[in-house]
Parts: sequence; C-alpha cells; structure tokens
Amino acid sequence: IQDITDKVNSEHEKEKLQEELRQAQKMEAVGTLAGGIAHDFNNILSAIMGYTDLARVTLPPESKTAANLRKVLTASNRAKELVQQILAFSRQSEIHLKPVQIHSVVEEALKLIRSSIPTTIQIQHDIEPDSGTVLSDATQIHQIVMNLCTNAYHAMRSKGGILSVSLQPIQVDDGDYIADQFDLVPGQYTELIISDTGMGMSKDTVEKIFDPYFTTKAKGEGTGLGLSVVHGIVRDYGGHIIVKSEHGQGTTFQILFPQITKEVLATSTDKEKPLPKGSERVLVVDDEPELVNMVEVMLNNLGYKVTATTSSTEALQLYQANPSRFDLIITDMNMPRMNGLELITEIQRFNTNLPIILFTGFSELITQDAVTSLGIKKVLMKPVLWSDLAGAVREVLDAGNII
Repeated sequence: IQDITDKVNSEHEKEKLQEELRQAQKMEAVGTLAGGIAHDFNNILSAIMGYTDLARVTLPPESKTAANLRKVLTASNRAKELVQQILAFSRQSEIHLKPVQIHSVVEEALKLIRSSIPTTIQIQHDIEPDSGTVLSDATQIHQIVMNLCTNAYHAMRSKGGILSVSLQPIQVDDGDYIADQFDLVPGQYTELIISDTGMGMSKDTVEKIFDPYFTTKAKGEGTGLGLSVVHGIVRDYGGHIIVKSEHGQGTTFQILFPQITKEVLATSTDKEKPLPKGSERVLVVDDEPELVNMVEVMLNNLGYKVTATTSSTEALQLYQANPSRFDLIITDMNMPRMNGLELITEIQRFNTNLPIILFTGFSELITQDAVTSLGIKKVLMKPVLWSDLAGAVREVLDAGNII
C-alpha cells in the first residue's frame, strides 16, 4: 500500500494555481482592451458633452430645452463615470468619491433589471427617498445593485420568485448587536437589502462567495469576480456586507454604507459659479477636428485668443516660428506622428516655463514622473466640461511658474 494523498493534493493545488493564472491573464487582456476602448469612447463623449454644454448655456435656464440638455449631460456623466470604472478596473485610473444620494441610482438600476429579467420574477421595492448621502461613486453603487440583483435572478430563473430591494436610513449605536458583531463605527448608515426566494446556499458556500474566482454558476456564466468586487467596494467605503442564506430559504444581502454628516455635505456642495474668463493667447492641438473646434469655441467665448490645429507637427511649427506668441498650450495626448508628451518635450527646448495643459482619454504613458519632469501644469481627463476647462485654464495661467 502506498499513500499518494500528498501527490493528489499537490496536483489539485497545481491545477488550481494554473486556473487562477489563466483567469489573471484573461483579466489582464480585458483590462488592456478596456483602456483602448476607453480612449475612443472618451473622444466621442467629449464631443457630446461639450457641444451639449455649449448649447445649454445659450438658453434661459428655465426653458424646456435647457432642462432636456441637462438630462443629456446627466446621462453623459453616467457614461463618463462608467468609463472611469472600466479604467479603474484595469488599474489605469483612480475612482474619485463624492457625495451621492444613492436612492436614485438604485431606482435606475431596478428599471434596467426589470427590463432584462422574465416576468416570472416579481420585483418588490421599498426605496426611501431620504436615505441619506453616501461618499461613493454612483457607477460603483449601480454595479453593486446590478450584480446582486443578477445573482438573485440566476437563483430564481428556473421556478420564478420574488426579488425584494429596500433602501432606508438606520442608526447604529454603540453597544448594538450589529455594531459589536461587525465592528461598525456608531453613527448614521444607509441600509441596502437585496433578497430573493431562490434555492439558497449552504453554510460552506456562504463562507466562500467573496473569494476571488469562486463561483457556483455554470461554465461561461461568470468569472467568480462579481461578489469579490462588491465586497471590495463596500469595504473601501467603510461599510459592511452581511449575507444570510439557507438551502431552500433564499438569500439576503444586507449592505451598510456610512452616511456623510451634514457639515461635510455642506462644505462639499458647490453652487454653479460664473465661468472665469481671460484674454491670453492659447494654442490648442487635438487630432479630432470636432474636439479641437469645440475647445476653440469654448475658449473664444471666454475671451481668449485661440489658435487651433489638428496636427501636432503643425503646432510645433507654429510655436517654433514665434515662441513668444502663446501664453498657454493645450494638447491632446494620443495623436499620430507625434504624441502629446513628444510635442511638449520639443516645446520645452525653447521655453521651460510655458504653461501646458494635457488632455487625455487614456494613456499608460502618462505617469506622475512624466508630468513633473515635463513641467505639465494640469492633466485633464476627457470628456471635459466647459466649466472644468475654464477653471483649469485660469488656474494654470494665474499660477505662473508655480506648480
């Protein structure tokens, strides 16, 4: 008799590591593809949002057309946030959190879920409009709701059932069971509960559901990353997620998001201010004709004297012909023949103190070291609204040589 337990376990471990490596390589490839798509999509969004913004400010604020254009901007901003989410997933961007009243995001996600699942599954919801404000990212909240609701649908698709979603504010006090059990800081929280009447899960499965690459779905239906991503998002917000499930009794996810205090919210809410103007001379270069024209119109309307071109080599020639002609250069990053960093490098040979703003939808070449070494004063991620552009231009010009 020969004991081959260690050998079998070693082979199983080897197979597990190989599968994890294949998954990691797959996600790396998806991330690379996402970055390329994000660049092109951001150029499209830049034109949509820019020209919408230009049209909106020419109309009376109370007009129906202005209201419709504000809705276009709201939808475009959601698309912009989605691209940022993709870039964050591929480790090419950081998520910037801001105060969000998440009830509207949950309601929007439920509308999308309703249109994509069969009528054999009922949706019951109790969304409290005054559920509080959470320091979060709207696209990530949308991702949480969609992921959990999709999982609930998969658990009920064979026999149907009820998907229940509730959102309400709760108070967690020191000494409460939930505070002691899950080490929560006492205070106001927003509670999101998503439950289903599906098949449920065993205790062993519940203990593994947040592990990366763990999935109970059939091959081709999931990567095993959904719930681990949800868990990571909630943890980053300082919240907590609780799972209750039994075989044949359905599953309930309870998520607690810490709310922002009224004092913090008051200081973080900015009212719309008049756009800062100027009269300086600006050179704008972007290989997309629609975008360079849009930026030219925006800056002209703010009083600046603009020279615009779609060629980085032509921009360099314009500058070399008369270096003192321009007070600021705004350049795109990804351009044919000579990209933004190469153009800036050539310009720096003539004037190392010239203020420069770099536009980009995505580029792995842009690092903090590159920005600092080239003296780039500001990097703006596309798409850029008129207010963002106006503020950045004024900030860079007023700062002079101070970085």
